[in-house]
Amino acid sequence: MGAVASVGTAAAQSADSSDIKSRSLETIVVTGSNIRRVDMETANPVITIDRATITRSGKATLGDIVQDLPAIAGNAGNTNVNNGGGDGQANVSLRGLGSVRTLVLLDGRRLQVGGTTADVNAIPANLIERIEVLTDGASAIYGSDAIGGVVNVITRKNFQGVEVSGQYGISDRDDGARRGFNLTIGQTGDRGSVMGGIDYNKQDQILAGLRDYSRYSYTRNATTGAVSFTGSTSAPTGFIRAPVFSGCPNIPEGGNVPGGTFDSSAAGGNGIPKGFRCFQPAGAGGLGDLYNFAAVNLISTPSERTNAFIKGNYKLTDSVEAYMSTLYNKTDSAFQIASLPISLYSTGVVISSQNPYNPFGIDIGTSSSRNASLRLTALGPRRQAYNTENNQVVAGLHGKLFETSWEWDANIGFGKFSANRTRTGYLNAAALTQNGALGAKCTPVSAGLSNTTCLNILDQSDPNTAALLQKYYGSILHYHSLQIQRQANISANGDLFALPAGNVSMAAGLSYRKQYVENDADQATIADPKNGGRCGGIPETCTSPFSGNYNVKEAYAELLVPLLRDLPFVHSANLIVGDRYSKYSSFGSTNNWKVAVEYKPIEDLLLRGTVSRVFRAPNLTETSAALQSSYDNYVSPGPGFGSSNGNQVQVLFSGANVAGLPIKPETGSTFDFGFVYDPHWLEGLSFSADLWRIYLNNMIDRPRGQTIANLCYASGASRTSPFCKFINFSEGQIDSMSGVAYTNLGRLDASGADFGSSYRVPETPYGNFRLGLKATYYANYDNVPTPGAPVVHLAGGYNSQYGNFARWRAVGSVDWSMGDFSASWRQRYQSRVHVFALGAYHVGAWTRNDISAGYNLSALNTRIDVGIDNVGDKQPPLFYQAVTNANVDVNTYDTIGRYFWGRITVKF
Repeated sequence: MGAVASVGTAAAQSADSSDIKSRSLETIVVTGSNIRRVDMETANPVITIDRATITRSGKATLGDIVQDLPAIAGNAGNTNVNNGGGDGQANVSLRGLGSVRTLVLLDGRRLQVGGTTADVNAIPANLIERIEVLTDGASAIYGSDAIGGVVNVITRKNFQGVEVSGQYGISDRDDGARRGFNLTIGQTGDRGSVMGGIDYNKQDQILAGLRDYSRYSYTRNATTGAVSFTGSTSAPTGFIRAPVFSGCPNIPEGGNVPGGTFDSSAAGGNGIPKGFRCFQPAGAGGLGDLYNFAAVNLISTPSERTNAFIKGNYKLTDSVEAYMSTLYNKTDSAFQIASLPISLYSTGVVISSQNPYNPFGIDIGTSSSRNASLRLTALGPRRQAYNTENNQVVAGLHGKLFETSWEWDANIGFGKFSANRTRTGYLNAAALTQNGALGAKCTPVSAGLSNTTCLNILDQSDPNTAALLQKYYGSILHYHSLQIQRQANISANGDLFALPAGNVSMAAGLSYRKQYVENDADQATIADPKNGGRCGGIPETCTSPFSGNYNVKEAYAELLVPLLRDLPFVHSANLIVGDRYSKYSSFGSTNNWKVAVEYKPIEDLLLRGTVSRVFRAPNLTETSAALQSSYDNYVSPGPGFGSSNGNQVQVLFSGANVAGLPIKPETGSTFDFGFVYDPHWLEGLSFSADLWRIYLNNMIDRPRGQTIANLCYASGASRTSPFCKFINFSEGQIDSMSGVAYTNLGRLDASGADFGSSYRVPETPYGNFRLGLKATYYANYDNVPTPGAPVVHLAGGYNSQYGNFARWRAVGSVDWSMGDFSASWRQRYQSRVHVFALGAYHVGAWTRNDISAGYNLSALNTRIDVGIDNVGDKQPPLFYQAVTNANVDVNTYDTIGRYFWGRITVKF
C-alpha cells in the first residue's frame, strides 16, 4: 500500500490474555497518548510507515514519503510548487485542513524546526526508524495545531556499526536528476549508545517548457468548454495604447482596447511610425504577439539539502538516564517565474514624449496611456533563491521512580530557524525615473553606457537595453527571517491502583514554550501605506518588517481506566480521558479534553471511539505581520469584476493585531468511531475502518481575492457588502485590494471514512507476499469562509484556495521477498474531481504505479535497490486557469513523469 505499512496490528498483539504475557512485553507510548502500555491497538487510529517501506519507496525525503498517504488532501507545499513555493519545504495537511493544523513531532516531542509550519524535509531520512501518523485530533495530548492529526517521526535507537548509502535518479526525459548520500555511525554499550550521521541530497530543476502539459498556459471557457492558448499582453515588445493605434483591432486580452507593439522590421504607415505595428492577438495558429510566460516557469524546483544529527543516551545510575539529540539542516532552493511584467502607469514609469525612443508625441505611462505594458525579458526570469538553516537540540533526563511502575522525564529544547532570500529579475523603477533614462534629456547611446544613457525600454532584444537594465536598473532584493523556539517539559506516567479489570494508569505533565519571530525586508520592498501599498515601483515584492513573540504554559493529565475484562461478550473494555490547560500570553487560556473508549467483545475485534475538543492558537504571522502583499487568483463573479477566464489581483494585508482586530484561537471538536479486526482463523490478516468528523469555529484566515470579489458582487450594484471596502476599482474594474487582515472568520465541517487492510500471505514455494491497502473517503468538506457567506462545498472538487478534495484517495501495494531478493509494486489512486472555477468540468480519476526491486549481497553486507516511479508515465490532468502552476494541481499529482532510480547501501 504505497508508502504505508500496516496499522501496527500485525506488529504486536494485545497483552490482555494473561499477566505473564503482559510482563513479557515492554510497555511503550503509542502516538496519540502519553500513557505507557503494551497494546499497539488502541482507541487512536494510527498509520505506521516502517523503515522497510521507506527503503522500498526509493524516496529521498520525508515529504515525498508522507504526502502519498490518502489522509493527506488540500494543498500542502512540496518541491513541485514553483509560484508560491520554491523554499524546498514539504508540509503535511492531514484531512486537507492545512499544514498549520497538522502537528509534527520528533520522538513524541514538538518539532522545533521549520517556518510557520514544520518542514518535514528537514528531518534526515537515515535517522528515521518509522513514522506514526495519527489521523484524529489530539489537542488534549499535544496542544495547539493537532486538529487534523499528528505526524510522529520515530528515530533509530541502539544503532551499531556504520551504514553508507548512495542514490541517483533521473526522469526518462533526462532531466530532474536527484542524487543523494548518507552516512550513519553508531555505537551501543551496556550503559548507553550514541549515533550520528549526515544526509545529503540534491534535486535539479525542470522547466515547464519541457513537458507538453505545461509548455503553454491554457484557458478553458467555462460556458463553451473551448480550450485556447493564454498569453500575456505584457510582451517583450510591449502593448502600447496610444492614439496612433486607434485603427488597430481591439485585443480581448488587453481589456478590449486597440494597441500596438514594437517591431524593428515594421515599415509603419497609416499614422503608425516606423518600427511599430498593430498588436496581434492570439489566433488559431498560436499566441500572436502574446508572451508565453508558462515555458520559463518550473514544474520541479531545485534544492540542495545537507542534514546532520547526533543523538545519544547514557545511564547515570540504574534508574536515571541522560539523553540528548541535535539536528541540523541546511537547504538551498529556488523558484523561477517568467520575466517581470510591468504596467508603466501603475509602476510610476513614464516614457517622455520627447524621449528619442518615443515617436508617438505623447507621454507613455500616463492616464491617457495607462494600458501600456511590457515584459522585461532583458532582466531575465524572476528568481528567488532561499538559504535556510534549521537547528534543534533537546537534552533531558529520564528515570524510574524507585521500585514502582512510574517513570519520569524532564527535558529542555531549543530550536532556531533562519532564512535568507534573494530576489533577482526585478526593476528599480525609482532609479529609472530619477536617472532620466526615459526622459527628454537623456544622453544618447553613442556616448557610451552610463546611468543617464537613453533606455529603449520598448525593445527588450536590444543589447544596450539589456546592459543598462541589468547594470543600473535591476534590483537584487534581500530578505531575512528568524524564528526561535525554547521549551521545557516535565512529565510522569505509571499505575495508580488496581481494579478487577486491570491497573488504572495515568500520565501527567507540565510544559513551557516561548516563540519568537523576526522578519526583515529590503528597503526597496517595504510597502508604503500612504501610497496604496506600493514599494519602490515593485508592487509584486511588497512586504514589511515585523517581529513578535508569545509564550504558553500548559498542564495536562490523561487517565486509562480498565472497566471490564474476561466476561461474556466482553474480552476487555477501557475508558481513556484526558485534559490539557493552556495559557497563552497572546490571547488568554483554553481548556481541551478527550474521551475515548476501547471495547473488545472478542479478542480479535476492537471497537473504538474518541471525542476530542481541539484548538489552534493564532501564529505570529496571523497576529503580528505588518503590511504584506499577495497576488491572489480569482475568476470574475460578474461584470465589472474582471475576466471570466481568470484574473490575478494584488491584495495588501496585515496581521490582526496590526489592524487593530481582536483574534482568538480556532476551536472545534473531532469524532472518530471505528474498529480493527485481526481474525485468529486467518493469521496475518488485519482490517480497519473508521468514521471521522471534524468541525471548527472561528477559523483564522485572511479573506482571499476570490472571496472578496464574490461577496462584494453578491451585494449588487449598491455594493453594500463590507467586503467591497477592500476593493479599489479603476475604470470600472478591480485594480487592487487593500485593508485586508487576518481574523476569525468562518466555520468548517468535514467528515469521511478511513479504510485499511493488510494481509501477510502464508509462505509459499515462490516466496513471501504481503498485500496492503489504505483508502480515505471524503463525504463532505463544507466551508463557510466568512460569516453570512454561502457554504462552499469542497468534497469531490478542487478549489484554488483550499486545494484538492477528491472523494476517494487510496494507496495499495504488493510486496514480495524470497531469500535475498525482494520486489514491490505500489499504486496510488485518486478519484475524479470537479473543478469549481470552470463550470461543469471534471478531471478524471488518476492512477500512478511504482515498482522496485532489491537484492542483498549478504557476503558483502551490501544491498542494491532499483525502481521506476510512475511506470506508465501518467501525466497530470489539466486544471487550466483554475490553478497557479503549470495548468495542473502540482500539490497533488506527479509532474515529472516516468522516473528511474537506484540505491546502494553498505553496512560495516
